[in-house]
Amino acid sequence: MIKFIIRRLLIAIPTILLTITIIFFGLRILPGDPAVAMLGPEASPEAVEALREQMGLNEPLIQQYLAFLMDIVQGDFGDSLISGQSVSTQLFTNFPNTLLLAFTSIFFGCLIGIPLGIVSARKRDTVPDSSIRIVALLGISVPPFLFGIFMILIFSLMFPIFPSMGTGEGFWGQLYHLLLPSITLGLILSAALIRFTRSSMLDEINREYIRTARAKGVPEKLVIYKHVLRNSLIPVVTMIGLYITSLLSGAVLIETIFTRPGLGTLAIDAITNRDFPVLQGCLVLFTLVVQIVNLLVDISYSFIDPKIRPS
Repeated sequence: MIKFIIRRLLIAIPTILLTITIIFFGLRILPGDPAVAMLGPEASPEAVEALREQMGLNEPLIQQYLAFLMDIVQGDFGDSLISGQSVSTQLFTNFPNTLLLAFTSIFFGCLIGIPLGIVSARKRDTVPDSSIRIVALLGISVPPFLFGIFMILIFSLMFPIFPSMGTGEGFWGQLYHLLLPSITLGLILSAALIRFTRSSMLDEINREYIRTARAKGVPEKLVIYKHVLRNSLIPVVTMIGLYITSLLSGAVLIETIFTRPGLGTLAIDAITNRDFPVLQGCLVLFTLVVQIVNLLVDISYSFIDPKIRPS
């Protein structure tokens, strides 16, 4: 297991380096000047040039890039061009909010999507199956921002059950404010999980060993939950891991809609203000999270199916 983790980390390094390189140079070719954004359009050319010199924006791109890599290795993402605060401090202040939203969304998505996918597979080509598939199709088709607005209109305005913004105070207050945005994002994930769980289970149900188990008189519930579901979970877990990226991007929209602090709102503000260091920090952190999640997904295979052992 240790050798497997080390090998995966070594494979991930070139991917992370390539992503960081694309992020750095991609942001530099975007139109606009951070110095002008900070000083305003009325600033004199001399003031703009002096600020660019102070921020190191006049240095050659390669020199800026190498300095950026060295800073990342040391865990230093620089300072915000707008607020002057440490980017690392801003990232690790906001990241727990986004991480909490993402993982509670996964919880609700699995809690709703996997059981409904099981029901849909067991009741194949019946009215419950058709109803569940229609709901899943609608969930996949509706954009996250539109679904978020829809949830606010119903559960915050028409029926004021949940707050529509903020994070709340104290444990129960924070949990109360977290429920609606996490359920909103979780329902979007559950729609994909329903379709994927159903498809995966139907593939397993038609296999020879399932027919053999039934022929031997194994109870149907044991066949479904011990054999079919267990083997069906491997592709489902893979899909959840791949969906983490979509969840993080969805969290950006959900945090904006529900006015929650997090990496999403931090990244949006950085884009608006042309704050390169903050935006770079957000994107690099997203990249690292995706790589870590992919590693955890690979490791989880051995716990779902003991026959699969990383080597």
